[in-house]
Formats: sequence, structure tokens, C-alpha cells
Amino acid sequence: MRESLATTTKMGPRNAAIAQEDDMSGERLDDTVALVTGASSGIGEATARLLATEGAAVALVARRADRLEALAADIEGAGGRTLVIEADLTDPAQPAAVVTRVVETLGRLDTLVNNAGVMLLGPAERAPLEDWQRMVSLNVDALLACAHAALPHLLQAAEDSPRRVADMVNISSVAGRVPRGGSGVYNLTKHGVGAFSEALRQEVTSRHLRVSLVEPGAVDTELTHHLNDAARASFEERFGKLELLEAVDIADAIAYIVTRPRRVAINEVLIRPTDQEG
Repeated sequence: MRESLATTTKMGPRNAAIAQEDDMSGERLDDTVALVTGASSGIGEATARLLATEGAAVALVARRADRLEALAADIEGAGGRTLVIEADLTDPAQPAAVVTRVVETLGRLDTLVNNAGVMLLGPAERAPLEDWQRMVSLNVDALLACAHAALPHLLQAAEDSPRRVADMVNISSVAGRVPRGGSGVYNLTKHGVGAFSEALRQEVTSRHLRVSLVEPGAVDTELTHHLNDAARASFEERFGKLELLEAVDIADAIAYIVTRPRRVAINEVLIRPTDQEG
């Protein structure tokens, strides 16, 4: 301890602060593999771009193959490495098949970003049951299936990779904290994601698999494109005057989480537009 204090004193406060800052800087993701679901637009697309910039080979998963191919061309044109997988994760057989293909093709799996989701809002009375089922199927069932399939590979990466750490990042929402009328089933799915993430974190954190929850507020993405006219009008009334978050704002938080040193786990991040009150 004396030697450490002497070194700090000799360096001076400013140099010591710089050294500490360098020690807390992010670690690049070279020689790692990341899987991003819902990568064809919005948060998923922005996240894939950032993780590739950090050096990861990125598996791009979504239903819209044309979007994925365009994204892959951009990433590879900048020197990155990608794997395009067209998949409907609500098909119970596909999440495991996707993870298997990633590991067989790219050799490993170090990071899973469970981003795919859908938001279908409106009053419970006379709501189409299919809308509820669709949200549960994608926001919960598909996320769980991806997590289940990826778990052994992530634990293996945490054990034997050069970084000796792996990450699962589950994308929730402010709706996972604050229930509101007109979004009951969406609230249900996002509360479930939060509960699962924290329980899993407790199980695997001592093995250096970091499970993180990211809860965005209002973001300017295609998520609202699935809303019916009445629900879209209600959304616009509530959020139309806000300066919404951009997808890259959330992607930046995800990149920050997965590039922390092994000793640092960011368990939960809530991100709202500055002028969003609730």
C-alpha cells in the first residue's frame, strides 16, 4: 500500500487521475462473437454496428433478410465480420438453431443481446387476443429460448476466453418498471424480462457471465409502426412533444456495458429522454 501511495504522490493528482481513467477505459471486443436479435432496424441495428466497431464478429438475426444483408455489407465494408441469419424467433425451434449456427460458423459466443420485441398497445377491452399472444411470444418466449440456448456457450466463453467474461444483455423498457393503462400485456412482458434477468444474474454472476438489463424510455424507432391508429394517436399525444432518444443512444449504453473490465458488471440501466417525466 505504501508503494502505491508513493507512486500516486510522485505522479501528482492530475497524472494519477489520468492513470485511473485509463484503467477504467473500455476493453475492445476483438476475437469475440456477439449475437444481436432484432438487428434489422432500430436499437438492434445500431448495436450491431457499434459492437462491430469494437472488434466483435456480429451475428445479425431478424426476419427481414434484405435489411440484414444491407447492414452486413456496411459493416464488412468498414472491415467488420458478420453472419446473417434470417429467422423468426417466435418459432420454438429457431432460437436454438440460430445459436448452433452462430457457434458452428463463428466458433464461439461471447455476447448475446436479446433485443427483438414488439409493442402493441391499447385498452384490454376488445383487444385482439392475437396481439397479446404475439407480445408474449416474442418479448418473453423467444427471449427465454435464446437465453436458454446461449447459456452454456456464454458460460464457456466466460471460463476460457482471453477476456474471461461474457455478457447477456436483455432489452426491457420503462414499461418494465411503470405499469400504465393501455399497455398491460406489454408491461407484463417487460416486467417478466426484468425478473428473469435479475434471477439469472444471481445464478451466474460468480462465474463471470454478466446479465444486464437495459430499460429505454421513448426511442425513435420502428416499434410504434405496429400500433393501430388509436394507439398511435395516444402515443403521439403523450410523447409527441418530447425530444426522443435515438437508437444509437441505447446502443451506446449496450456497448459500454459489454466493454467494461471483467471486474465491472452493469446490472441495470434505465435511460429516458431528458424531458420524459414518467
